[in-house]
Amino acid sequence: MKKRKAKEEESIYFIKATLNDLFGRAGGKPHRTLAVPETFSLYGLAEAITNSFDFYFDHCFGFYNNIKRWTNSTEGYELFADIGEESRFKGVKRTKVNEAFDKIGIKWLFLFDYGDEWHFVAELIKVEPANEDVSYPLVIESTGDAPPQYGDPEDDEDGF
Repeated sequence: MKKRKAKEEESIYFIKATLNDLFGRAGGKPHRTLAVPETFSLYGLAEAITNSFDFYFDHCFGFYNNIKRWTNSTEGYELFADIGEESRFKGVKRTKVNEAFDKIGIKWLFLFDYGDEWHFVAELIKVEPANEDVSYPLVIESTGDAPPQYGDPEDDEDGF
């Protein structure tokens, strides 16, 4: 993942990404707090979240305003829109973090991998001036162990 220094007078957004179950419950689940420049794309944020959980960034994803039932979302951003697939939402590559996360406390469901459906709740917890000596994105806090993205290969009946 490419890191970069913040631009002059750019703010840093602190986003807490918490792994949730399919019903939006986060109790006891691992989370990561990331610092990203406000003009970072949602694509870059998605990559930072998946990297912070030691996942491969190898699947389609989206951000949705309905945390419990993403299919009922009225607002969202999807990689599908950027790759020429059908989507009712805007893309993630040209949408900036400060557009989607426009106020403290706003939450989005970050759905990664529509097959395995990894659900993360991404919440803007604070905004601060950038530190010109730091390259972003940066993991500020890491709580709990990330689960394996693909499970244990020994559990697969084919052994692959």
